[in-house]
Amino acid sequence: MKLRRARSWFDCSIPVAAVGATIFLCLALNALAQSFPFGSELVLDADPMRGSKKIPVLDIGPNGTAEIELWCNSVKAQLVVATNTITIITGEMSTRQCTPERARADEELLAALNQATNWRMENSALVLTGGATLRFRVQTN
Repeated sequence: MKLRRARSWFDCSIPVAAVGATIFLCLALNALAQSFPFGSELVLDADPMRGSKKIPVLDIGPNGTAEIELWCNSVKAQLVVATNTITIITGEMSTRQCTPERARADEELLAALNQATNWRMENSALVLTGGATLRFRVQTN
């Protein structure tokens, strides 16, 4: 009787282990497929502001250093990436002569970048989430 129960338990555990291994493999492959775009120049998925063709650009170096061209000003940053989390540490913003509208847009974008906590790749776009959702498209020049 004990042998029959042990065999029954063993027979049930094999499919469970196979499903668990399959799920683990899928998650691992998905993580590898979504590597962070170090060494890329990305453009904010937004329309230019009225009276300009400029759109913010996120230029990420291979080691996580970044230069961020905002709507008017620019800022240097360090990106710390671990699995699907991100921390963006920004430095001091350059000061150019900006319209109040562009200065406000710079501050809002900078705040959203500083609040980003997670990242994912969707097609060819880096999506940052946290306080707001930001989409940056990979440059295709």
